[in-house]
Amino acid sequence: MADKEKKVRVPRTPKVYQALITFGILIVVMAVAIIVYGSPVHVPMFIGVIVAACMSLYLGYDWGFIEKAMMDGIYNALQAIIILIIVGILIGVWIVGGIVPAMIYYGLKLLSPSIFLVAALLICSITSLATGSSWGTMGTMGLALMGIATGLGIPAPMAAGAIISGAYFGDKMSPLSDTTNLAPAMAGTDVITHVKFMMLPTGVAYAISIVAFGIMGFMHTSNTGGADLSSIKEMSDGLSGMFNINPLLLLPPIIVIGAVAMKIPAIPGITLGIISGAIIGMIFQGDASSFGVILDAGMNGYTSNSGIKSIDSLLSTGGISNMMYSVSLTMIAMMFGGIMEKTKQLDVIVEKILRIAKRPATLVLTTEATCLLSNITMPEQYISIVVPGRMYAKSYKNMGLHPKTLSNALEGSGTVTSALVPWNTCGVYILATLGVSTFQYFPYAIFNIAMPITVAVMAFMGLTLADKDGYRMTKRAQAKKAADMAQREEAEDLEA
Repeated sequence: MADKEKKVRVPRTPKVYQALITFGILIVVMAVAIIVYGSPVHVPMFIGVIVAACMSLYLGYDWGFIEKAMMDGIYNALQAIIILIIVGILIGVWIVGGIVPAMIYYGLKLLSPSIFLVAALLICSITSLATGSSWGTMGTMGLALMGIATGLGIPAPMAAGAIISGAYFGDKMSPLSDTTNLAPAMAGTDVITHVKFMMLPTGVAYAISIVAFGIMGFMHTSNTGGADLSSIKEMSDGLSGMFNINPLLLLPPIIVIGAVAMKIPAIPGITLGIISGAIIGMIFQGDASSFGVILDAGMNGYTSNSGIKSIDSLLSTGGISNMMYSVSLTMIAMMFGGIMEKTKQLDVIVEKILRIAKRPATLVLTTEATCLLSNITMPEQYISIVVPGRMYAKSYKNMGLHPKTLSNALEGSGTVTSALVPWNTCGVYILATLGVSTFQYFPYAIFNIAMPITVAVMAFMGLTLADKDGYRMTKRAQAKKAADMAQREEAEDLEA
């Protein structure tokens, strides 16, 4: 008698309500933990991992598959984790070496409260355009600008919003940026075509940001009567008393910006900043920045004991240890994201949404919503571009839309909304570098909020839609595309 073949359990495709249960429990647990108990999001996120894993087991996936899905999710964020660690070292080294204090010192001499927010937006925009890196911009210029804001009496969340807006504008528009190259690659067009098509909606969102920060700066100055010059002098004197301030200390940030602008990858580029900062710090700070002190600052960060509250709170940071909060949250979040992607719990929700996308403009709106959902559930910026790009490329083609329409929608939401999610790798990084939580800076991240709204509104106006030949679409053309799509679907149903 032949041996009976072992039955192989084939996993079931999740139902929409099953996927919604997973998301719903995560959202409820997060809300209760944060709002009611003020708890960090790590354990609530891990509860979400448990729920996602239990749902996957119920659907028929074995534990080996689920475990690999979690590992794959973490692997997707390994570059971000490595950057978090080396940025922690850089911050510690740059503070103990006097680089960050020098940047703050000279910034206090040059900037005034009324123009600070617009200046911060422009400075970070230029830096990010030149380097293609929002993270690099926030970890260098952003950190110094936060210190200057403290001295000028600018609220930290407001300053962080201007820094983030500028950093993400450059990240979105720079041909050197990873996301700016990734979006057209997923959509099927080239980077130059992609950047040109983004100029109109991005320009509008950026103009909104400049006006908003200009008004905020004016109103803040009017309400407070300007900066307290005594506090600026106290901070400047405190910095010059603690560190040997010299213009040559500005060389390491210039090296980092130049390295990334020369297309040196982020990790070696930031490492050059650590090495140059350590060398120049030992030269100018003497025993206060000896090799042993630098090693300790790279691991444990710097602790300021000046007696000046603004300086001590700002400079007591950095080091690998202080980045472990962010690294651990990134790993747990990506475990959840890996499960949701591999077990198709995200796909079924998106497929349901796609059924209502009958018009080109609605398809753009759906794409943006999917990018946001990806940033929330699979919290890594690159995934929010790759997954929707793969999912919707065929739909754009079937509607006769040029691939740049898709690439614009991917960047209009995927790139910028990553900073608006507390447990996304970008939100985690911002908290670690700028010291401001997502909930605090969210209302002031003007560009990041305005960008997806602008793309969506302009899609319904036909300004962010392009036909297969690359021309912008009129409302009549959109209606015709929708009718053609409906006829094609009806014919496919009849054949089936």
